[in-house]
Amino acid sequence: MACTSIVGINWGDEGKGRMVDLLTEEYDIVVRFQGGGNAGHTVINEFGKFALHLLPSGVFRKGVVNILGNGVAMDPENLLAEIRDLKEKGVDVTPENLKISDRASLLLPWHRMQDELEENRLKDKKYGSTKQGIAPFYSDKYQKKTILAGELFYPAKLKNHLKDLAEWKNLIFSGVYGAAPVTEADLEAWLENCCKPIMPYIADTGDILREAQANGKRILFEAQLGSLRDLDYGIVPYTTSSNTLSAYAPVGSGLPGADINRVIGVVKAYSTCVGEGPFVCEMFGDEAERLRKAGAEYGAKTGRPRRVGPIDLVATRYGVQVQAATEIALTKLDVLSDMDEIPVCTRYLLDGKETDKFPFPSALDDCAPVIEKVPGWKKDISGIRTWEDLPEEAKSYVAMIEKAVGCPIRWISVGPERESIIKRA
Repeated sequence: MACTSIVGINWGDEGKGRMVDLLTEEYDIVVRFQGGGNAGHTVINEFGKFALHLLPSGVFRKGVVNILGNGVAMDPENLLAEIRDLKEKGVDVTPENLKISDRASLLLPWHRMQDELEENRLKDKKYGSTKQGIAPFYSDKYQKKTILAGELFYPAKLKNHLKDLAEWKNLIFSGVYGAAPVTEADLEAWLENCCKPIMPYIADTGDILREAQANGKRILFEAQLGSLRDLDYGIVPYTTSSNTLSAYAPVGSGLPGADINRVIGVVKAYSTCVGEGPFVCEMFGDEAERLRKAGAEYGAKTGRPRRVGPIDLVATRYGVQVQAATEIALTKLDVLSDMDEIPVCTRYLLDGKETDKFPFPSALDDCAPVIEKVPGWKKDISGIRTWEDLPEEAKSYVAMIEKAVGCPIRWISVGPERESIIKRA
């Protein structure tokens, strides 16, 4: 059985969705194994342009079964909105091509409220949350204070469980934030309007995946965000609240025994970052604005302008290591085509010494980028489809990255469309 994961190598926003959309023609099942509706995977195909937040990026391929695993922050309200949006654009999402794990915890009505209240309390020390309730959700999950999707089929027990959870959460709302409580009527409306419609999609996805494994089906695991946003190995505390690494895919998908034999790490040809926290290679001023506009670098979920910079080889090498990437997809190479010279962050300067090692998070604010410049190619490459046809300067840029991070680059995207890709042997 072929098991592959597609993961982000840097801060997220690398272009994972377009790679999942491209590669799903080779797979039978696509599984989202962590994260929630706080980030977006942008996909452009024959149906149009989409920013998926919860739905796996395989929903556009006929015959592919898409699964939201138990590691996902399952937000019924946002999921229904995505399903409606896709239907309006001619893409049907049904219980036949989308399955929700009965062991996925549900993002409850108060999680978004608490997320915003906490960011407001932190003020200038905020984490840069998208306010989609992700941190409160995962905090509650590990306190065992959420409900599982499968509980929707046990209404009497569910009502009592929700009542107990609301009593506890309202103590926090009133005592910590001085906020209004969540009422029983709020919960009843949420169950009726948001939870009841998703019940046909809920299934024992562990059974589905084990059967697929037994029958030699090909499974693709899709991650959200990137290595540097991982809860354990990222730039703590400016991370997400789940594990973004390929190693978590078997657990978060519902197939703990999965043997992942390919890890495709997605790397952008330059660096971008949404949200707060250290970003050593960050560019500012007119130079940054030109790159931001050229790459249309605005958050798929929030619309926030992304922070930008040159490719960071120190951070990228670290991301490759913690993801155990076996191959790389390099995206948005075409965005750099108008540059005479292309800046590259090759090392960090820390305590007066240059280093190739990605530092402990507490030291990142004290780091400065060591920038080198390489020749640009000054040619539109968006129509090129073979490695041989790329300008020599573009080939050299790709080869430099490949050597620096120690992982082969197998795909190079030169545009956002599904077909705008160069495949290397």
